Amino acid sequence: MLIYDNKALDEESKNNYIALGSFDGLHLGHLSLVRKVKSLAEENGGRSIVFTFKNHPRTFININNKVELIMTNEEKINVLQKEGIDILAFKDFDEKMMKMMPDEFINWLCKTYNVKGIVVGFNFKFGYKNLGDVQLLKKFEEEYRYKLYVMEPCKIEDEIISSTTIRKELADGNVRKAFNMLSRPYILSGKVIDGKKLGRTIGFPTANLAINKQKVIPKKGVYYTNVKINEKIFKGITSVGNNPTVNGQELTVETYILDFSNDIYGKEVNIYFIDRIRDEIKFNNINELIEQLKRDKKFAEKSSEVIGQNNI
Repeated sequence: MLIYDNKALDEESKNNYIALGSFDGLHLGHLSLVRKVKSLAEENGGRSIVFTFKNHPRTFININNKVELIMTNEEKINVLQKEGIDILAFKDFDEKMMKMMPDEFINWLCKTYNVKGIVVGFNFKFGYKNLGDVQLLKKFEEEYRYKLYVMEPCKIEDEIISSTTIRKELADGNVRKAFNMLSRPYILSGKVIDGKKLGRTIGFPTANLAINKQKVIPKKGVYYTNVKINEKIFKGITSVGNNPTVNGQELTVETYILDFSNDIYGKEVNIYFIDRIRDEIKFNNINELIEQLKRDKKFAEKSSEVIGQNNI
């Protein structure tokens, strides 16, 4: 996959089919666009393009507008590579782009990327103040000689899958539902940093993850997770919370990794959230905590679910 960073395509590029969107999470709804644009390009001897922004427009328009992301740009690139997309057009959302009127955007898009087909979601908005919509794209089809493809919403149990819904499910601790909507487990990645090292004194040493504050942090609680270290997958128990039993104050993401004892301080790890085990509990003493951790460990040991390369 070629990544075009604010660049136009070469003149030899013909029959380009492009999918437009923010694609935060690349959930099943987004993937319907991605797979449609890939199939169109293959059928017509062209190239498939996904166009999106490197930064979230809402955070550029208002720096105080906090948008918790489901996916980092690196994760987005990884998924699109696995989907076999030919080109990822990564554009900075800047002042020029923000002020571009919808008709100007269509003109710029078609000329920049030699567009022969455009794939969007049913509720796609674009251009200055989101004034552009699917109807406007339809209106300019003939003038710019492209074919418009509008994808219907994807649903789970009659609920439309969206990035907003997934953020809410994660905030509520429903990581299994988020997993189903994303078609892959939700991931937190980062370096293992020093913690209080309480876990090792009670037989449950944990890896303390440096938190990416730009991403959604699942609701406080204990989760069954999978942990990727040096391309190997291990079962894990991940605690998201403040360690109330020992009067902790700072939010931490700590993982006890089953059948693992290597020193990984400073190393990058990926934590994949599979299921919620329980709420965060303030125990009366350390012994109660240890007994609960033993039960949590049994939950993880009994789980037959271990992710594979196809869904990470």
